[in-house]
Amino acid sequence: KHPRMTSTTARPQPGSNLFVAGLPSTVDDDALVRLFSAFGRLITAKVVLNVNNAASRGFGFAQFATVAEADAARHALNGTAVPGHGGRLQIEPSR
Repeated sequence: KHPRMTSTTARPQPGSNLFVAGLPSTVDDDALVRLFSAFGRLITAKVVLNVNNAASRGFGFAQFATVAEADAARHALNGTAVPGHGGRLQIEPSR
């Protein structure tokens, strides 16, 4: 477990898990934790990897303890430029 993440056994609140797209191929789980931990108590932060080369597939998930924390992160980071990458973050509640 990453030191910036919270442990919980409670069911996640609907809307507390964010889908994050627009990630560069160099982003890993720790970078995602660093990016999102400023907005609240992270339960998980996971970058989806390419099975052939272990590079980021360009998207991942960040789950917060509350919907309010997830909303704060989404409003602050959605559309922001990613350093070293030509794209912008696209963040929305996971379905």
